Amino acid sequence: MNKINVNKQRIEQKLFALGKIGCNANGGLDRTTFTPAEIEARNWLKQELHLLNLAVHVDAAANIWGRREGANSELPVIAFGSHIDSVPNGGIYDGALGVILALEVMQVLEENNVKTIHPLELVSFSAEEPNPFGFSTFGSRVITGKVTAEDIAGVTNPDGQLLTEALQEAGGDPNDFVSAIRSPFEFAAYLEVHIEQGKRLLKREIPIGIVTGITGIYREEVIIRGDANHSGTTLMKDRADAFLAAASMAIALEDILLNYPDEEVVGTIGQVFVKPNATNIVPGEVTFSIEIRGQAREKIRDIVSKWEERVESIHRHRKVKVEREVKLDQVPSPMSEKILACCEEQANKLSYPSYRLGSMAGHDAAHMASVTQAGMLFVPSLAGKSHCPEEESRIADIEKAGNVLLHTILALDNSQ
Repeated sequence: MNKINVNKQRIEQKLFALGKIGCNANGGLDRTTFTPAEIEARNWLKQELHLLNLAVHVDAAANIWGRREGANSELPVIAFGSHIDSVPNGGIYDGALGVILALEVMQVLEENNVKTIHPLELVSFSAEEPNPFGFSTFGSRVITGKVTAEDIAGVTNPDGQLLTEALQEAGGDPNDFVSAIRSPFEFAAYLEVHIEQGKRLLKREIPIGIVTGITGIYREEVIIRGDANHSGTTLMKDRADAFLAAASMAIALEDILLNYPDEEVVGTIGQVFVKPNATNIVPGEVTFSIEIRGQAREKIRDIVSKWEERVESIHRHRKVKVEREVKLDQVPSPMSEKILACCEEQANKLSYPSYRLGSMAGHDAAHMASVTQAGMLFVPSLAGKSHCPEEESRIADIEKAGNVLLHTILALDNSQ
């Protein structure tokens, strides 16, 4: 066992203290981007960073940074963290766990007078979750140059609040966006701990997930146009039912994926609008979203191709017209093999079983991987629950992930 380790009681105490901020009457967490609750959480975090004698900085994208100097301040930074915003009625672990463990690493190093060679920076990224402003993974995309000031000009939430105004309230500066961009030369590595949000680790009874890559995401909008008509007087053989065509396409997608050799390629039709949406009218138009996720772009392309063939057959058979528009085609982001191996080595030294797996959700690490070598650790999620009040991970597993994070940072510090 290594000499220094994280303190699980302290981790649990801070996790639940942060989890009280934005807690609703149902026990869920309402701490969405740039809301009063999220700003209160930001203030809590900044206070914790000051208590650890870290240099605190809020950049133009309202990302929160806490810096601990190394023996050589000219060296690139080893950064680690996650996010503290939540989905509506979410849980207290998603994102926040990575920030709390980053805090714990900083505290362990401070109380043990450990001087690293590299500077270390804790980061809490802004707006990782989908939010009313329509910009998820906002903070990490800004610092990697993927979102610019022009992109957010005039953007509002459904209440009419400007994103630029909300950003300023959170401590950001939309007038100086370029100052938030970080050069690849500034980073030696980025590490993030997150709950798995699935059952793969839980089913295998393995406490440490080592993430090989972050899923690619393909989304398109599909519009099916049939003929709206009276539901009583239109014979079944005479119908061009847009909804039944959409349902057939949904079943076709499921069939393709269930028979695909890689079970970690998944697809969802999660949003459907039916017109005229009346009980006694054959649906004349349906608009729906389709999303496909996978670790390899060629596999996503393969699923799309197979589905296109089925769509072509369905629309001819059902006498409907189909329009399709690609909305997102985000490539998968592989994690650094060097960091993967380092995480495995540290887990081994700590006698913790580990398992390599892909992330089927998006994370800030996907964007950080475009500027530095990046890695992620997963903690098992009880019942695979996430984005809900029942979200939970065992403190024993969290402690193990914290120790692997700590010792991976130290190992990387000594190897670069």
